[in-house]
Amino acid sequence: MLIVGDSAAAGVGEKTQDTALMGQLVKNLSHHISVEWDLIARTGGTTASTIEWLHDTAPKPYDAVVVSLGVNDVTRQIPLIRWLNQTATFLDLLTNKFSAKHIYTVNLPPMGEFPVLPQPLRWIIGLRVNRFDKAMAKYQATRPEVTRLHLDLPLDPNLMASDGYHPGPDIYALWAEEVAKEILADFDAIGKNK
Repeated sequence: MLIVGDSAAAGVGEKTQDTALMGQLVKNLSHHISVEWDLIARTGGTTASTIEWLHDTAPKPYDAVVVSLGVNDVTRQIPLIRWLNQTATFLDLLTNKFSAKHIYTVNLPPMGEFPVLPQPLRWIIGLRVNRFDKAMAKYQATRPEVTRLHLDLPLDPNLMASDGYHPGPDIYALWAEEVAKEILADFDAIGKNK
């Protein structure tokens, strides 16, 4: 399994990976299957920068790739059509260079509700996030290797990291639980089809 993307994929907001997305996901999966994992994620990661990192990474096949990308593309004012084109390149890279069998993505967070962002910036980013998220959901529906999860995670400030921007351990746990369910369902389906 590969976890790839931005600061949320990297586990920013947590002191250890055990309570971040990667650690929680491995914990959920390891009760059912053997898990080997890699993590390629950086704070500030955009789709374009992640493509560059993957170009510099040696090829290795992955059964599952978990992606956290998009927030930095939205906040850095990447035009929508460019982001969609970069996403196509990114997904092609995962399927071709890394032989990714299944790619798991997630909706963009409701940044228009992030209390740490001041108004009117919060409102403007919220509109942009909604527009980008709808376009990405429509595009990813055309890619059979992609499972796009819609997580309706609670945006309670007590569940966020201390910076008020990144997920806290409870949100990472809910996210990991949903992704693990999808991965296990896909692996169960593969086993039944053999």
